[in-house]
Amino acid sequence: MIFTPALLYILTGIGLFILGLYALFVHSHLLRKILALNIMASGVFLVYVAAAYRSPEAISDPVPQAMVLTGIVVASASMLLGLALAARVKAKTGRTELDDGSPSE
Repeated sequence: MIFTPALLYILTGIGLFILGLYALFVHSHLLRKILALNIMASGVFLVYVAAAYRSPEAISDPVPQAMVLTGIVVASASMLLGLALAARVKAKTGRTELDDGSPSE
């Protein structure tokens, strides 16, 4: 199996997405969940960058690159919204962790 740069980007992107998805479900702290979403978005961006790659001599496709730039802006805005909501939850409840859903006694 020959590792091309596009394949390396795809594998790294899939790995980052799985790592972020795991952290999203495992951790109950809000900041860690926000960071997990950012890691997942970075994985998706790497897969899009790999989709733009054609060959070392050819010019890469600009459409996936434009989608990545748009995605970076959207990811930054959603991260700021998540941080604002986490700050609101902290101010309202005094905690930054979500309940696990089990009844507490």
